[in-house]
Amino acid sequence: MIVAETERLVLRHLTLNDAPFILELLNEPSFIRFIGDRGVKTVQDARQYLLKGPIASYVRFGFGLNLAFLRETGDPIGICGLLKRETLSDVDVGFAFLPAHWRKGYAVEGARACVEHGRDAFSLTRIVAITSPDNEASIKVLEKLGLKFEAVIRLEGDPKEVKLFGITF
Repeated sequence: MIVAETERLVLRHLTLNDAPFILELLNEPSFIRFIGDRGVKTVQDARQYLLKGPIASYVRFGFGLNLAFLRETGDPIGICGLLKRETLSDVDVGFAFLPAHWRKGYAVEGARACVEHGRDAFSLTRIVAITSPDNEASIKVLEKLGLKFEAVIRLEGDPKEVKLFGITF
């Protein structure tokens, strides 16, 4: 299911066929450093991650992480979407792109489409985001989207602190 289209990207629901790409993305050193090691080491692990994460989220909430691919070539370059975490009271926007596609505006373009989709399709009046305190690139993306820093928090069950950003419509 296509969720949004931008000038350069198409965002669609992830499927089990995306497992090889998810395996690659989740094992990028930058993903592990800034987001965390999800323990996805095989294509089968990636399928389980998809089933228990994004696919379950589509069923439960109607939204979740989406595959972001280039409109021109069809090449997958990342994931972005809306998440409803048990540990946050608001829906949050999340994104991760392969390093070869950083600094090209794709994260801003994709995440903006997801925020607008959440506001328009789900009538969300507030969206938040969390990021590692030292992830300057993600912080810049959030600021370009209009999210403002609100607090340093620690999510339940996580020893690391994260920065919380938010926007109200």
